Amino acid sequence: MIRTQVYLPKTLYDNISAIAKKEQKAAAQIVRDILEEGIAKKVRGANAGKALLKLSKIGARGPRDLSTNLDKYLYEK
Repeated sequence: MIRTQVYLPKTLYDNISAIAKKEQKAAAQIVRDILEEGIAKKVRGANAGKALLKLSKIGARGPRDLSTNLDKYLYEK
């Protein structure tokens, strides 16, 4: 693990301390758990499926017969 320091507002620190006491865990573990959940949520928001859907919407503006006339579009002028 890498040690780091973060400045927290008092209310946030108090909330973390209360959760740690309630769950009988170290405050550092509570912070790690919350960070992991938040990062996982952000990562799920940007996945390959959503990127492919965006690309398909861009491609919808192209020719409708592209798959059948691929050579025509690639090699004819």
